[in-house]
Amino acid sequence: MRRRSKRYNEAFGKYERNTPLPLDEALGMVKQFDAAKFDETVEIVMCLGVDPKKSDQMIRGAFSFPKGIGQERSVIVFADGDQADAAKAAGALEVGGEDLVKKVADGWTEFDVAIAVPRMMRFVGKLGKVLGPQGKMPTPKSGTVTDDVTTAVSEFKAGKVEFRVDSGANVHAPVGKKSFSVEDLRANVEAFIEHIRAAKPTAAKGTYIKKVVLSSTMSPGVLVAVA
Repeated sequence: MRRRSKRYNEAFGKYERNTPLPLDEALGMVKQFDAAKFDETVEIVMCLGVDPKKSDQMIRGAFSFPKGIGQERSVIVFADGDQADAAKAAGALEVGGEDLVKKVADGWTEFDVAIAVPRMMRFVGKLGKVLGPQGKMPTPKSGTVTDDVTTAVSEFKAGKVEFRVDSGANVHAPVGKKSFSVEDLRANVEAFIEHIRAAKPTAAKGTYIKKVVLSSTMSPGVLVAVA
């Protein structure tokens, strides 16, 4: 049985966990839980009425939050020539071609996002088993396979987030830091929910957004009432 910390158990007793709260109340609850010794990340989990095993119900992409997420992300780029120079100028952590592919294949994954120009995918494709399980494999749908490396690096460094429905039909994403105001967190949460709502596959039937939960790094989850 998993043991919870004293702080977690105390937080757990402060609310009725099975009662969905209006968004502002849910955010206020998450913010009032006893703080850790660092600025915790606030996260959203959305349980969706889709079947992730069916390709026509797969939900994935990338999203730029209106208020940012409070952290700069490290980005690498698989590119050469002028595009490699552009990626370096935009602030990529590391840029390269087959040499960078080999470095990642050998186990180096100390970065948040991988971007590739289309012509490099014939080399990057072999990294599927390494980057796929970590959600870092470049894909056109998430905006990480592109010729516009300057824009991609800038956006992902600033906090653009990739998301993908998992095997349990859940979508996870960071929506900011606990130090953010309720107003800024609300703007990010509402924008993300609407983005996921707009991405509903036509093949999905029944209730689409089944449950929404907010939590911080060290807190219990709080149910959110979503119309």
